[in-house]
This record gives sequence, C-alpha cells and structure tokens, in this order.
Amino acid sequence: MRILTRYILFDLLKVFLFTLLSMTVFVFLVLIGKEAVENGLGLVPILRMVPYLLPQAMHFAVPGTMLLATTSVYGRVAAANEIVAVKSLGISPMVMMWPTLILATLVSLGAVALNDIAVSWGRGGVQRVILESLEEIVYGRLRTTGSFSNDKLSVTVKKVTGKKLIQPTFLLFRPGGEAPWTITADRAEIRADEQNASVQLILKNAYMKLGEAHYSDSEESVYEISLAEFGGEHGGSRSPSSYSLKEIGPSKISQKSYIAQLNQEMAADAAHAIMTGRTYELSQDVWRGKEETLFWARNKLYRLYTEPHRRWANGFSCLCFVLIGAPMAVRLRHGEFWGSFFACFLPILVVYYPLLVGCLDAAKGGDIPAQAVWMGNLVLAVWGVWLMRRVIRF
Repeated sequence: MRILTRYILFDLLKVFLFTLLSMTVFVFLVLIGKEAVENGLGLVPILRMVPYLLPQAMHFAVPGTMLLATTSVYGRVAAANEIVAVKSLGISPMVMMWPTLILATLVSLGAVALNDIAVSWGRGGVQRVILESLEEIVYGRLRTTGSFSNDKLSVTVKKVTGKKLIQPTFLLFRPGGEAPWTITADRAEIRADEQNASVQLILKNAYMKLGEAHYSDSEESVYEISLAEFGGEHGGSRSPSSYSLKEIGPSKISQKSYIAQLNQEMAADAAHAIMTGRTYELSQDVWRGKEETLFWARNKLYRLYTEPHRRWANGFSCLCFVLIGAPMAVRLRHGEFWGSFFACFLPILVVYYPLLVGCLDAAKGGDIPAQAVWMGNLVLAVWGVWLMRRVIRF
C-alpha cells in the first residue's frame, strides 16, 4: 500500500512543481506586461514590481496546475492499466486516490494564504510602485504627446516647461458611471506624496467642477487625490478586496456602526424636517445624496461579508478540481498530457466559473447570502464524489 502511495505522490509532485513553475512564469509575464503597457512603466519600476506580482501570478496558476498534474498522472496510470491491475489484486482504487486528495487539501490551504498575500500585500505594492513612478510616467507622456490618460485620470496640456504644466485640463473619472470631475488651471504641477499615499495637484488660478460643486481660486491651491481614490474606489475608500483576512472582522464591526450612525442621522433629519414644517428637505433632490451614501456603505458591508468566502472558495477550488480530475482521467484513460486535462477543464469552465461569478456578484450586491459563493465548489464536490463512486464500483 505504501509503495503505491509513494509512487502516486512522487509522480504528482514532480508534474505539479514543474508545471507550476512554467505556468507561474507565463502568468507573471502576462501580468507584468499588462502593467507596463497600461501605466507606461520603465525598466526600474517593472523590476520593483516583481516581488509584488509574483504572489498574484502563483494565485492564478495554482488551481489550473493542480488539475493539470492530476489529470496527467491519473490519465497515464489508467492508460497503462495500472488501475485495473490494482483492482485485480483486490485493492480499492482509493488507495491511489488518497495521496492526491490529501495533497490537494494542503495546496488549497496554501492557495488561501497565497490569495490573502496577493490581494493585501501584492496589489498594494503594485499601486505604490505606480504612485512613486507617477511623475516620471505622466511627465514623460505629456512632454512627448501633450496628453496622458488611463482609466482613472486624463490630463491634457498646451505645453510642459520643466515640471510646470501650462494650461492643463484634468479629468478625474468616477466610479458607477458618474460624470468625470474637471479641473482647469493656468499652471499646474503634479507631485506624488509617497508618505501619505496620494497624488497632489499644485494649481495656479484653478477652476474645479467636482460633481455638483464648483470652485475657483486665483491663488495657488492644492488638490490631493488619495491612492484609493486614484484607484477608482467610491469616495476614496479602500476596497474590501484589498483587506487581509485578519482585517475584515474588525472592519465589518466598524462598517455596521457607521451604517447605524447614518440611519440615526437620517431619522433625526427627517423628524426635524417634519416637526419644523420644512418638508422640502425631504424632497428627492435633497435626500438623494444621503441615500447614496447609505447605499454605498451597505454595499461595502456586503462586500466585507462576501470577501472571506470568496477567498476560501477560490483556494479550495484546487481540491474540487482534483475531485473531478482524478476519477474522470481514470475513466477516460487518455495517455497523452493534454487530453484528460481539456476533457475535465471544459466542463469546469462551463459549470464552475459561471456559478462562481454569478453568485459572487449577487452576494456583493446583498441579493443572496455570502455563503452562496461556495455553490460552484459544492456542485463540483458532489459531481466528483459521484465520479469517485463509479470508479470504485466498476
């Protein structure tokens, strides 16, 4: 029994580690190429991004690698009739399955930790590198083309003198389809404030249209954009997807207190308006801003509840993929490397990922419980157990 266990485990580890290395390098090159193209990064910022992007690349590579290693090993074993030989000796095929299931459980736990590092440390590090390189990126583009644009900020200038932008126009793109905020000035300068994780616009004779608010200042003024706001988060708040797992619990308590405070303030404002006869304060135009603030506060709370389930479900997709991949590879008996993998991956692509994305979006919106994110994993697990039973019985 131990010989069979060591035989399967050694084969699986060999394929898994080699494939993980290859897939991580591929995904890493895709991610770093995407950041370089989107943000116009030079060689030095790209090299500084390497340690931050590596956990993200591994996070994407691990589930597919686990499935590929499992289908490859069990497809070869089945094609060589080794499963039939084991059965003929009166040994249950589960003897050859247990090592993989145990390894997949350990890999799943590691994937959860890796996911946590990737989103809480890796993404923040990438944003910091971009922020620290922002002056170089923006000024380089403005000097050559007179404009700079990404999905968060657009800048056009008449000309650039040193670090002075002459007659610049800034467009700050807002989330949720809101109209962009507009800032114009006679002169301006862009500075990255690394200590406060923000971008500062030093403006001379500026006119600002920030939503419904309009401002003008003939003297020198400073407009500061936080790193979170520059990243497109509503109201400049930090996204729950960038929290570490240990931060989410206290954040949920804090967010619930904030929502309770908003409800109390709205109730007090409504009561005061009715008692004083100032019912116009309850009109839709006046009340819309308060309702929107409450809506986004609740939305953040739903996302805080959903995020831990998303990370654990994503991590344990490795185990679910193995539950499908091992018995299906045995039944298909493909000896080639890719045959069993695609035969297993296509049903997973059709069933698991649409369920995950659909349940995740609904849970973030508060339409269904956060636990529903596990629905895709549950479907794969039930399917995998049914396939295992068929392999054992026949």
